[in-house]
Parts: sequence; C-alpha cells; structure tokens
Amino acid sequence: MTFTDQQPLGSPFSAATTAEQAVAGHDLSGRTAVVTGGYSGLGLETTRALTAAGARVVVPARRPDVARAALRGAAGCEVVPMDLADLDSVRSAAAQVADRFGRLDLLLAVAGVMATPERLVGPGWEGQLAANHFGHFALACELYPLLAAAGGARVVVSSSAGHALTGIRWHDPHFRTGYDKWLAYGQSKTANALFAVHLDALGREDGVRAFALHPGKIITGLQREMTLREQIDRGWVDEHGNVVGAGFKSPSQGAATGLWAATSPLLDGRGGLYLEDCDVARAAAPDTPMDDGGVRAHAVDPEAAARLWELSVAATGATPVAAGPRRKLR
Repeated sequence: MTFTDQQPLGSPFSAATTAEQAVAGHDLSGRTAVVTGGYSGLGLETTRALTAAGARVVVPARRPDVARAALRGAAGCEVVPMDLADLDSVRSAAAQVADRFGRLDLLLAVAGVMATPERLVGPGWEGQLAANHFGHFALACELYPLLAAAGGARVVVSSSAGHALTGIRWHDPHFRTGYDKWLAYGQSKTANALFAVHLDALGREDGVRAFALHPGKIITGLQREMTLREQIDRGWVDEHGNVVGAGFKSPSQGAATGLWAATSPLLDGRGGLYLEDCDVARAAAPDTPMDDGGVRAHAVDPEAAARLWELSVAATGATPVAAGPRRKLR
C-alpha cells in the first residue's frame, strides 16, 4: 500500500461507534486473539468485546494478578505474564501461547506508554520506543508462525495522531543528544504505523494482514505519567479530572476502530493501512493540525518501514527472512 491508498472506504461506522457496535453480528467462536494491554483502558474494552463475540483471548500482562482481577468474569480469557520492555519476557509469553494454541487469528497491540520521563531499558533503548514498538515487534515475530497457520490472520497495532510529531529519528532514535518526551512518544507511534506497513508486505502471501490505527482522544491510564496540571493546561480535563476537551471519546468508542480493523469484511484483501474512526484514514498534508486527523506520509512510507524493520531486527535479535508462503519471521 502507498500514501495514495489512504482513502476512506465509506464505512457505516464513525467516531461515535462503540466496541459492542463494532463487533455486533460477528461470531468469533473458534477464533483466538492476543490482546496486549487487554486488562485496562481500551485493551479491557477490546477484550470484553472479543470474548462477548465468542473469541478466546490471551492477555499478556506485566501485572498478571491485576489483570486477572480486572478480567474476572470474562469467559474465554486467560492471562500470561509479559513485560514489553523485557525481550526475554516477551519470548516466554509467546512460547506459552504457542504451547496452548496451534494458530492465532488476531494479534491486537493495544498496550503502550505516553510522555514518560526519560527512561532507558534493556541495552540503553529509549523507553517509549522499547515498550511501544520493540516489544510488539518481537512479540509479532515470535507469534508469526501461529498467525501464518491461521490462513487469514490480522494484526492490529495501536498508533496515534501523535505520529504527526516526528518521523523516525534515524540519527538519534534513543535521544542520546537530549530527551523530549513528546518527540519520543511521536517517534514510537510512527514506528507502530511503519511496523504495520512492512509486516503486511511480508505477511500477505501467508494471509497475514496488518493495520495501524489512531483510536482517538481518550482519557485512560495512558496518561498516568502526566500530571493533572499538564492535562488541564492542554484543555483535556478540569481541575477535578473530568474530561472537558472537545472530541474526546469514551474508552468503548476508543476501542471500536481496533475491533473494526480486526473483524470488518470491508478490509478483506487489504492491509498496510492506517485507520481512524472505523474507516481508512485520509492522507494528511504535513502542515495540517494534528487534531484534524489523517495520516502523514512519513508514517506509511514503504521505504521507511523496511528501514525500521531492519533496525528493529538488529535491536531485538529477530531474524526475519524474505516474504513467502509459510516462512517464519524469526
């Protein structure tokens, strides 16, 4: 797919669509999904909607006890320990999934962090890039044989309008020359979008299609490392923490685009696209305001996506091969 493919399809849904509406009429019995971050915020809404539609859902969780408590009562759901910033933990979680299931129909990368203080993890990686991108990259590589075995799997990666803040900082992806928490967040969200572009290019012959998306503006635990004053100054909430910003969605509405991406027949035969408001996002000019929506060219550029893939392979130790039927990406 290219920038010119970023054209809305005329979906019957909208920004107001809820998680329940997005999956209504879909019988997911016999389908297996992995949902990172599936026990809080948008991830929890995603897990609830998928299980209600009959899917089995595996939730990798950094805090498994908290996850099990949050998911109590969700039939067809199980938790495995996993920390996205720890690649050994990611590989262990993937191995547990592989031991339990012979195929994987859906991988939804919902977990993420935003605007965190400077934090280096692993071999000195910038923390937001590590948690938001490298962890999900490694997880997808480990789970790829299961996705290929499904013969029609979809991978859905939560990006953000924040991708408009910056492309990949090829000269300094880990901010050695000075940290900016918002540029670090923006880079990680661009990485999420580019990851979907190249995963789709490699996986389509195996029936594995990938999408990235902007869920919308939602107040969830994602803002946990921002102060209340920061959120007030941005016009998001009032002094009591009540949402007052224009255009904000509920968590259920925020989960809807990911669920639409995972299930909509309108996306059959498509992939490598950036979505928002339960439709394909339009192409956006570089000088348009971030809140106006759309996707910037740098976030869906195939050459940048291939370059980031190679960078990610080198960083994580994954060893994907050329695209081809039933070839592993590990």
